[in-house]
Amino acid sequence: MAVLNYSKAVVPMKSMNWNNQCLTLLNQTCLPQAVQMIECKDWRVVAEAIRRLEVRGAPAIGAAAAFGLVLGAYEIQNDQGDFEHNLRLVAEELKETRPTAVNLSWAIDRMLAVVSRLDSAVSTGAIIQALEEEALAIAAEDRQVNKRIAEFGAALFEQTGMSVLTHCNAGALATVDFGTALGVIRQAWSEKRISRVYADETRPLLQGARLTAWELKEDNIPVTVITDNMAGWVMKKGMVQAVIVGADRIALNGDVANKIGTYSVAVLAKQHHIPFYVAAPLSTFDFSMETGEDIPIEERNPEEVTTFCGIACTPAGVDVFNPAFDVTPHHLITAIITEYGVLRPSYRNAIDQLKQQRGGI
Repeated sequence: MAVLNYSKAVVPMKSMNWNNQCLTLLNQTCLPQAVQMIECKDWRVVAEAIRRLEVRGAPAIGAAAAFGLVLGAYEIQNDQGDFEHNLRLVAEELKETRPTAVNLSWAIDRMLAVVSRLDSAVSTGAIIQALEEEALAIAAEDRQVNKRIAEFGAALFEQTGMSVLTHCNAGALATVDFGTALGVIRQAWSEKRISRVYADETRPLLQGARLTAWELKEDNIPVTVITDNMAGWVMKKGMVQAVIVGADRIALNGDVANKIGTYSVAVLAKQHHIPFYVAAPLSTFDFSMETGEDIPIEERNPEEVTTFCGIACTPAGVDVFNPAFDVTPHHLITAIITEYGVLRPSYRNAIDQLKQQRGGI
């Protein structure tokens, strides 16, 4: 693994780049203090980057894992034993890096389906080429999908000059490019539909303060950072007119798993009669999961809560509960914005129709 440091001025706002059997990731744990790129030529480095949140956001980790599987294929091509069997072992390890975001398993399963479709007589080299082409297709599609989500979502902001609140980071850093919730914000800003964004800090890892605020400032979109426990007061004072967030998994009934704190924001929005929008691609829908009650919730290292920038901020040995995500029930969600249009209640019917339109995937 090579780590490259750059001036912010010369680095495009992209979470990843693939070139010559090397996946380069923007290390999001270093932002906004430094722009650092991680060169991954080993699939294990990709897996660790996903675990450590160096690459994060459901669409981004799905695409990164797809390229990680390509790196794994290159590594095992000359190994003794069954190539497909060994490839599936790599795939399982990549899948286990983070359990909540369904895009991760979706991307890996899509990659493995390529192998299953190929004739058994096809050479290992041809398999690897097909895998690389599929990973590139996943990345390219993500960019196109985000643009379509942005167009559908921006149309929901019917007034001009609105202020919106967002939680966590669902921007270019959380995807391959442009973003889901922040993609909508970018599009709405370009159309003069919004005038300011309020970004929750998103504790304990501050993805809103570090990443969302950084992205918006880079784009010259006015942004105000607030702590998570200020959201209710900001709403009561009439400072925001809508909320928009991303998602890591959406169940068949419309329940949405997203970064911890999203549920609280949705409850507050409901209380203050503010629309609460979710922006997510089709790959974030889990058509095998009936409700959000079944979504696995990742619990992370207590040190993320007990320390801040390496300095202890709680009594030693204190108990910590640190879920990375929560689930917002469908009845708190005004609309779900996808690349195929805007879904509204009843979400079960809308999602069933979406599933049928897309060939039952």
